[in-house]
Amino acid sequence: MARHYGMDWLRIGAFALLILYHVAMVFVPWPYHVKAVQTVDWVTVPMALTSPWRLTLLFLVSGYASRAIVTRSPGLWRFVRSRTSRLLLPLAFGIAVIVPPQAWVELVTQHGYTRGYLYFWTHDFFAFRTLDGVLLPNWNHLWFVGYLWIYTVALALLLALPRPRALQVGFDRLFGGARVVWLPIAYLLVAQVFVFRRWSDTHDVIHDGIAHLGFFPAFLFGFLLAAAPNTMAALVRWRWVSLALAAASYAIVGGVAIVWPGVSSPPDWVVDQILWARQVECWASIAALIGIAEAQLNRDHPVRAMLAEAVFPFYLVHQTIIVVVGYWLRPTGLPLSAQFLALIAATCAGCWVFYRTAREVAPLRRFIGLRPRAPTAAARHMPHPSF
Repeated sequence: MARHYGMDWLRIGAFALLILYHVAMVFVPWPYHVKAVQTVDWVTVPMALTSPWRLTLLFLVSGYASRAIVTRSPGLWRFVRSRTSRLLLPLAFGIAVIVPPQAWVELVTQHGYTRGYLYFWTHDFFAFRTLDGVLLPNWNHLWFVGYLWIYTVALALLLALPRPRALQVGFDRLFGGARVVWLPIAYLLVAQVFVFRRWSDTHDVIHDGIAHLGFFPAFLFGFLLAAAPNTMAALVRWRWVSLALAAASYAIVGGVAIVWPGVSSPPDWVVDQILWARQVECWASIAALIGIAEAQLNRDHPVRAMLAEAVFPFYLVHQTIIVVVGYWLRPTGLPLSAQFLALIAATCAGCWVFYRTAREVAPLRRFIGLRPRAPTAAARHMPHPSF
């Protein structure tokens, strides 16, 4: 299977956007674990540029990366066992150690909780109850890791069916032309607008059909795309059309955010237009980004392997750093622009220290989704992304 460096860069870039998005969540009037003392309505306008597609893209590139892992695995059972170790162990570690500060900050700043963090962690976080509306314990942003494991198991079950090759051949034929643009959009419109007619997912794995109907097909699409040259060529060929569709749909979504800023409620007919436009923006943006990455970014660089490896550890810890640093910044009185820049700098630095420290401590590598250290220097620098 040919290496597509553009998809590596796209995965790295998707996570960089996620950091910016979560930092921005501190300053907008939408619910989040920590909020600045003063919020800014207009920030929702640039956030609308990525909110319809950022998570779908992450699942797609995770499915794409899974193809190489399946190819390297001696069998489906070994694949599932490896992915279970690489995903569920970091998930358990994250819920027990990384997520609790987020819940404590949320309770202290938004619900009047007065106990210190150590007491909260040892007495309240693992109480399996709701405290002032906050479910404890919780996986917060690590829901993505849990969903990724579920989709990985579902993928293995599909591959265990008779004639799995027929699925790959049919996929490349189906999406080998202009259908790669309009058919996923049509699917999203049916699934997200007509079936559920809701804004977004709930992160409740049992009652989150709107997420599973969007994210699992994206994960499967990415997996099949990794061995579908005709589909990849079609994405390249139609990338500018996709970009134009994405821009037009964002004009609608962003325009609504300007006219009805913050948490304002537009009339029902406007809500309908947003739901439609968000689905078009979702897939058109992803199709454009894949095509552009394949055409313009399909080249290697000395830092690519390390950045690709760092993505999963960064994902594990980034939101906790944002929430804790955001909590520290609340009483400083700094201008919001200075707080924003400080949050970005602190998050990037904190993620980097977390990754570089844990990767050098052999027992910790498994807890941040990294393989045991390879025996040779060359192998050590090979990327083994967890998603």
